[in-house]
Amino acid sequence: MNAPRNITVEEAGTVPAALQQVELIERKGKGHPDTICDSVMEAVCLSLCREYLERAGRILHHNIDKGLLVAGRSLVRPGGGKILEPMKIIFGDRASDRFMGIPIPVGEIAEAAAKKWLKENLRFVEPDRHVRFQNEIRPGSAELTDIFARKVMGANDTSVGTGYAPLSESESIVLDTERFLNSPEFKEAFPETGEDVKIMAFRNRDALTLTIAMAFVDRSISSPADYFDRKQQVLEAVRTFIGARSHPFGNVDIALNTLDDPSRGENGIYLTVLGTSADGADGGEVGRGNRVNGLIAFGRPTSLEAAAGKNPVSHIGKIYNVLARETAARIHREVPGISEVSVFFCSQIGKPLDRPLTATAKVSTIEGFPLRKISNDIAAIIDRELAEIGNFTTRLARGEFSVC
Repeated sequence: MNAPRNITVEEAGTVPAALQQVELIERKGKGHPDTICDSVMEAVCLSLCREYLERAGRILHHNIDKGLLVAGRSLVRPGGGKILEPMKIIFGDRASDRFMGIPIPVGEIAEAAAKKWLKENLRFVEPDRHVRFQNEIRPGSAELTDIFARKVMGANDTSVGTGYAPLSESESIVLDTERFLNSPEFKEAFPETGEDVKIMAFRNRDALTLTIAMAFVDRSISSPADYFDRKQQVLEAVRTFIGARSHPFGNVDIALNTLDDPSRGENGIYLTVLGTSADGADGGEVGRGNRVNGLIAFGRPTSLEAAAGKNPVSHIGKIYNVLARETAARIHREVPGISEVSVFFCSQIGKPLDRPLTATAKVSTIEGFPLRKISNDIAAIIDRELAEIGNFTTRLARGEFSVC
């Protein structure tokens, strides 16, 4: 019989985020260069998982989490500019490129997955014209590759994954507003807006400030005056969206493209050719963007692991971060009296995934619900989640959980 898992449940000893005076939260939308990198490398990972299962009957060693997006060069102008030099996406790190002596075309799989994601998510990017691909994926080390051939899958790193629940109202507004700005309905109403959206939220007590950066597409803008007219319409749409929801804030201030300067004419407005700053200004890198819950929440527990692109069956940087998020959400949903909970899983390389070195929940409770009365229920949920980790990694390999 297996020994009990090393589970700890303790008082958080901190004020819940929603009750603190200040919150700072960021989200990088799907057209932001860092999110493009995360999303593309995760798409490559999932494609490799499917290919490995078909060819080998199991997922082979791979980690595609060292991707890089090199910005292109563009000439933007109202009425339509042009691409002078395409963007470049560099695929990095390791992946098994043969099974039973038969080659597996890792580079071709990666490029096909990237092109598919770009076509489906960035309206103005034509991958064959606007992007160049460079494959720097190499076979894995013998020691790490061997983990995949063992009867019991072990962690391929010593690391910590963490997640928390619930989202604060500020965090929810950031997520929902970016999703609204990148929704099909919004893009139909405002086709001049690109997918490169970034939102920073600053809450001071009950006053919330949202600073939004959103690329506009130059072919849809006839002049600086036209740009500022459309920008105002977008601002009104965001205000209407936020005003229609119930929230606890006494004041919500929204600022859009704050670098704009009407006195500088065409040089004082935020235009892109393809709806992303990657076409001529900003590069991107895996792991520099959103955490697995879609946010960069300063002041919350976080992991510096880049989850996107890591293999979903042994790499703790992906598995434990997403599992901690899901476990925290389940604890908050199912155990009464919890104001906030953070979950931490720490692995030891080579040890079974369901037996972390420690699994810890830090809990803030509502008055009248002492932790001692609910700690066993919390521990039981953590134990069940770890016991079912095989099913969890299978779902993760199918792409059922978001990682950015």
